[in-house]
Amino acid sequence: MQDRLMRLRADVFQVQSLRRVAMAFGLLAWGACVVPAAAQGLVKSKSGDWEMRCETPAGASREQCALIQSIAAEDRPNVSLVVIVLKTADGKSRLLRVIAPLGVLLPAGLGLKIDNVDVGRALFVRCLPTGCVAEVVMDDKLLNQLKSGSNATFIVFNTPEEGIGLPLALAGFGQGFEKLP
Repeated sequence: MQDRLMRLRADVFQVQSLRRVAMAFGLLAWGACVVPAAAQGLVKSKSGDWEMRCETPAGASREQCALIQSIAAEDRPNVSLVVIVLKTADGKSRLLRVIAPLGVLLPAGLGLKIDNVDVGRALFVRCLPTGCVAEVVMDDKLLNQLKSGSNATFIVFNTPEEGIGLPLALAGFGQGFEKLP
């Protein structure tokens, strides 16, 4: 029970950090464009299209870093996602979080294909003023697919029949992930 409570506290802390990152990228409602705002966290390095951003949250003893990439649909530049990959503060888990714009169809979840192979769907866990968050704990198989793949496509749904694919460059992902503290 104590371990579960500690994980819940860590998750709440990470969602709060994620919210600050989402706000930094200026994610607005479904129909709004991404408006760049003052960046949160310091860019420590770049690997391909990925940035490693770090900050020391209030009350934390050390900085927390994440790989981040902002992407937009090729045919709908006003539909954007922020993809965040991080290791939990306890170092035991690796998380893939995606912030989708408000207005996406939540029950359909967020689809993912890597090199045109369907990997599955992640459920949305909550919505914040800046967007809705889908999250998965990355197992070794998913992590290796992301490291060895050349491209990924995240799919958000506007209706049950209408999925919108957003391309994600995986070049530099493996190198960037290995640099995460």
